[in-house]
Amino acid sequence: MTALSRLTLGTVQFGLPYGIANRSGQPSYETARDIIACAYEGGVNCLDTAAAYGESEAVIGRALAELGLAERMRVVTKVPPIPKELTGPAVDRFVETAVRKSLAALRLKKLFICLFHREEDAGHIGALVKLQGQGLIEQIGVSTYRTPITAGILTEGRAQAIQIPTNILDQRFIRSGVLNQARQQGVTVFVRSVYLQGLLLMSPEGMDPFFAPMVELHPKLAEWAQAAEMSLAELAVRFVLSLDGVSSLVLGMETVDQMRENLRLCSRPPLPPDLVREILNGIPDLPERLLMPPFWPKK
Repeated sequence: MTALSRLTLGTVQFGLPYGIANRSGQPSYETARDIIACAYEGGVNCLDTAAAYGESEAVIGRALAELGLAERMRVVTKVPPIPKELTGPAVDRFVETAVRKSLAALRLKKLFICLFHREEDAGHIGALVKLQGQGLIEQIGVSTYRTPITAGILTEGRAQAIQIPTNILDQRFIRSGVLNQARQQGVTVFVRSVYLQGLLLMSPEGMDPFFAPMVELHPKLAEWAQAAEMSLAELAVRFVLSLDGVSSLVLGMETVDQMRENLRLCSRPPLPPDLVREILNGIPDLPERLLMPPFWPKK
C-alpha cells in the first residue's frame, strides 16, 4: 500500500464557512475541485471530511468522480454524534446508516478510515468493528479532544487510527505520553489544529481579550521563527512534522494558493532537534478552554 502523505487535505471548508481566521467563506464547488486537483498533483493522497461538515462529502464525491481520483485518494470521514438515548442494536443501526450515507455521498464502495466524530462515542466502537468486518471500512478509530479519553481508547486497542489536536501552543498529547503510546502501538495519528484554526497566524492586535494568555506568548513564537529564518506558519508546520508518531497533518484550505503554500511547507524537513526541545520547554501548559474551539467566544 502506498504510504500516507504527510499532508491530509481537510475539507470542512468545502461544506460550510469554518475557522476563526476564515475571511473568504465557503469556497465554490469549482474552487474545491481545483484544490483537490492541486493537492493530488502535489502528492497528497488523503482527504479528511465528516458527515457533520455540511455538504463536504457530496462535494468530495462529485470532485473525485470528475477528476478520476476516486480510486487514488483515500478518504477519512466521521460518524455524527450518537444520540445518548440509543443503546444496543439501535446504536449499530445508527452507525451503519451513517456509514452507508457517507459512502453514497462520497460515491465510494469502501472508506479508508471511519472515525467517531465525538470522543464520548468511543465505547460504541464495536459498531464500527462490525462494519469493518463487512468490508465497508478499512481502518476505524476516534477523533478526540482530551488526553485521558484518548489514552483509554489506545489502551483498549481496537482503534487503528486517531485524530488529535496538536500545535506549538497545545502540547497536551505530547506531554501526556499519548502520542508516544500511539506510535508504539502502530496507530495512524492524524493531527489537526496545526494553526489552531488560524489563531496562531493572526495578528495579536485586536484579538479578543479571552485569548490574552496566547497573545502574551506571541513575541516568543515570533522570536523563534525569526531566529530560524522562517515564517510562523512554517515554524508551526515543521514543529508538528518533527514529532515522532505523527502520521499526517490535517490542514484545511479555502484557495488553491493556500494549497500550494501548505504543500511547500510540508515538503520542508523537520526542525533541528535543539529548536524542537526549546519549543517543548518554552511553552507553559495552557487551560483547555483556550485550546479547544468549542469554548471560544462566538464570532
